[in-house]
Amino acid sequence: MREEDKPDISAADPAPPAAGSAPATGHAVIAAYLPRLDNSPGVYRMLDARGQVLYVGKARALKRRVSSYARPTGHSPRIARMIGLTARMMFLTTETETEALLLEQNLIKQLKPRFNVLLRDDKSFPNILLTTDHPFPQILKHRGAKKRKGAYFGPFASAGAVNRTLNHLQKVFLLRDCSDATFAGRTRPCLQYQIKRCAGPCVGKISQADYAALVADAMSFLRGRSTQVQAALAREMEAASAALEFERAAALRDRIRALTEVQQVQGVNPRATPEADVIALHMEGGQACVQVFFIRAHQNWGNRDFYPRTGSGAEPDEVLAGFIGQFYARREPPRLLLLSHPIEEAALMEQALGQRAGRKVRIIVPQKGEKAALVAGAQRNARESLGRKLAETASQARLLAGLAEAFALPAAPRRIEVYDNSHIQGAHAVGAMIVAGPEGFLKSQYRKFNIKGEGLAPGDDFAMMKEVLTRRFRRLLKEDAEREGEGWPDLLLIDGGAGQVSAVAEVLEGMGLGDIALIGVAKGEERNAGKEEFYRPGKPVMALPRNDPVLYFIQRLRDEAHRFAIGTHRARRARAMGASPLDDIPGVGPGRKRALLAHFGSAKAVARAGIEDLRAVEGISARLAETIHAALREG
Repeated sequence: MREEDKPDISAADPAPPAAGSAPATGHAVIAAYLPRLDNSPGVYRMLDARGQVLYVGKARALKRRVSSYARPTGHSPRIARMIGLTARMMFLTTETETEALLLEQNLIKQLKPRFNVLLRDDKSFPNILLTTDHPFPQILKHRGAKKRKGAYFGPFASAGAVNRTLNHLQKVFLLRDCSDATFAGRTRPCLQYQIKRCAGPCVGKISQADYAALVADAMSFLRGRSTQVQAALAREMEAASAALEFERAAALRDRIRALTEVQQVQGVNPRATPEADVIALHMEGGQACVQVFFIRAHQNWGNRDFYPRTGSGAEPDEVLAGFIGQFYARREPPRLLLLSHPIEEAALMEQALGQRAGRKVRIIVPQKGEKAALVAGAQRNARESLGRKLAETASQARLLAGLAEAFALPAAPRRIEVYDNSHIQGAHAVGAMIVAGPEGFLKSQYRKFNIKGEGLAPGDDFAMMKEVLTRRFRRLLKEDAEREGEGWPDLLLIDGGAGQVSAVAEVLEGMGLGDIALIGVAKGEERNAGKEEFYRPGKPVMALPRNDPVLYFIQRLRDEAHRFAIGTHRARRARAMGASPLDDIPGVGPGRKRALLAHFGSAKAVARAGIEDLRAVEGISARLAETIHAALREG
């Protein structure tokens, strides 16, 4: 079912409780829905007395599934706890069970129910893109929607894995990585050509036909035909040597060496598994780690570990099934998934993933051979990663307890938000918020704020901090006025002294949030690390012993906020420096901007062009040419 085709989800409520009485919960409430249900496939939601979603599930037959919850006994402790909290249910029927599975995963991602398995890290993975919209294709790293014409190869586990592979590929295949606009504007070879990582097509150092042969070789390698590519290069080297073309033979020898290096960088390269995701789970201490290895074109393109929330004690098969459904909600699945544990309704999951990919997808739990060895390796990594995570979590818990003791907090904080500003004399000012808790830094919850306040004096840190905190907590109050969700901090750390703390305290008091603990961290004497002073509203300034682990912990938090703020500021400043007069012209979007820059070479050349010259660019009409000409002349 497509998102836009989904009907509204409606609830069938039992009779409301009498005024002043607590809402009923438990299996009797669930049983009251049964007369109004049939055995259609669909999705159900279980809600608590406050209306918070506890669980989202799918059913082949809704009535049969819900009736299992209506029994007073025979449930696991986790399910019994969930039933005991249920005060209301909501239902949506679907045409097929596959649609129900897809809808269930979408709702889990959207609602984040307490008792569901939840994948918390949902970042996209990078790919390698070989463009096909230019006579001399470009090779580059790509992340996000695949809108540009070209061949995409991936996913790779990290940007580092892509960069290493691109670095070696450029040594082997000499493909350009410059933008089309840079390519069009070059008059002499760039540094990449000088260090033998580009064939120099921008200045005619290679013909289009010979460059196309390099592109074909690169595609063959990325599709797993590296042996043929290496053999062809070896034959060319021998022929060049026989013809006494020693310089060309030496260049081919260097390319063969680089090709060998990139094959080694890929790690374990399975011979019998051309394309698969290897997914292994390890559970311990109430936590789970899932390792995913990406096998493409008989090559290992890296691995990534994930720590899904386990839904208050879910079993391994449910954790793995929940992870798979959410992991591929926005990613194209490969043709084969190799799992460490069997999952229930594997055939249904295959059907759902195949529907999403537009081709057949298989799920297997291998028992022997190369595929089993791949899974065993992934599971070993999952076990080791979770061991490190548990050790870090224990250490983090001790630090949080020490922080609470040092500053007389009522309990160890579960969520710490740290704020910092970055600017240069007020220009391109940004605010940054990082988040930390028992599991360390929660990077998916970091936030950045472009300082918008009009009339701010350049460099007015107090006013900037007030704006950031006002915007942050105004939004929190709008989303969760009752302060029942997990997004509310227990402690705020501010990079600054008495002035910043007073400004933030004023914001919090004005919003009725004065109970949130607030600490300002100032550098202290001579601005040396280790001599930090701590400011709190209405309390005397204090310091911690120089070798106190809590002091080092606070320094790490502050430094992470500073790093994030500086990075955000630099990115904003770079965008401002790279801005073009073309950006503000109505009707000139990214595509037309690229076409203009590719045609003329620079924004200045576009500004000097006449109306007829502008009309010669593909996609530029006579009317738009006049608009561009007038706008750039006015500028």
